[in-house]
Amino acid sequence: MLSDSIKQKIRDLLPRYPRKQAVTLPALEQARERAAGDLPSGPFQGVPFLMKDLGGLEAGRRYTGGMRCLKDANWTERTNAYITDKFLGAGLVILGRTNTPELGLLPTTEPDAFGATRNPWDPSHSPGGSSGGSASAVAAGIVPAAHASDGGGSIRIPASHCGLVGLKPTRGRNSFGPAAGERWNGFSAEFVVTRSVRDAAALLDAVAGPMPGDPYTAPPPPRSFAAEVGAPAGRLRIGVMRTGWFIFSIITELALIYSVRTRGAFWKAARPSLSLVVLTAVAAANWT
Repeated sequence: MLSDSIKQKIRDLLPRYPRKQAVTLPALEQARERAAGDLPSGPFQGVPFLMKDLGGLEAGRRYTGGMRCLKDANWTERTNAYITDKFLGAGLVILGRTNTPELGLLPTTEPDAFGATRNPWDPSHSPGGSSGGSASAVAAGIVPAAHASDGGGSIRIPASHCGLVGLKPTRGRNSFGPAAGERWNGFSAEFVVTRSVRDAAALLDAVAGPMPGDPYTAPPPPRSFAAEVGAPAGRLRIGVMRTGWFIFSIITELALIYSVRTRGAFWKAARPSLSLVVLTAVAAANWT
C-alpha cells in the first residue's frame, strides 16, 4: 500500500531526528483510504504529497499556521482552498501537513507549538523557512514534492538550504481563494518545493489559473510550463537595482557579473521613480 510505504519512511526517519521534525499533522489513514479509492486520472495520480500547515486549507483537517493557540484548540478547517482542490484533482495523495513558524513570519522553522525542524542533509542545520517542514520532507525523500508558500523568501530560502527547486510564482498565477483574494498585497504566493524543474513545471500547469473571486490574475502562458523545460531560453534581459542599501548593491553587482558571464545575458541600467514616501507606504501596507 502507498501509505504503508510512506509510514515506514517516516518511521525510519524519526530515530535520526527529533520527533515532530517535518510532518506535524500526519493524515496517513485518510491517505490510505484515498489511495485505495478511485483517484482522478490526473498527471500525478497516486503520487504522495504533503501540505504546508499555512494556507492550502483542507476541509475536515486540523490547521495551526504554526501557532500553539490553534494547536491547543484543535482547530479544524471547514472548506478546501482552491489550490488544495487542484492538487487533489491532479491525483495527488496528501499524507499530512508540515511544520512552519508562526504565521510563516520567520526564515527558520522552529515554532513553539511543534519544535524545530532539522535539515536532513545535516541535522545540526536549519532547513530555512517558512516552508522548512515541506523542504525537509522533500529533501529527506518522504515525498517528491510538497506544498509551500512564499512572501519574502519562504519557498526560495528552504529550497536553497535543502538543495531543492523552489519557484515563487508570479503574482496572481495561483489562487488564494475562496478564503482570501490575496496576501501581502500580492507579494505572497502559494506553490510547491520539488526535486526537479520538470516536476515544478508540471505542478504549475496543474494548479495555475484564475478562480472565482480572484481580484486579479496573471496572463496565461502561450504554452504549458512543462513544454518550456529544456526549450531554448533565448536572449535574457535582467533588471538590476544599481543603487540602494549597501548590501543589496553588492548582491546585485555579483548577480549581474555572474549572469552576463555565464548566461550571455544583457543588461540596461534603469531607475524607477519611487520616492522614500512611496516605499515606506508599501512596506507599512505589507506589515499591517
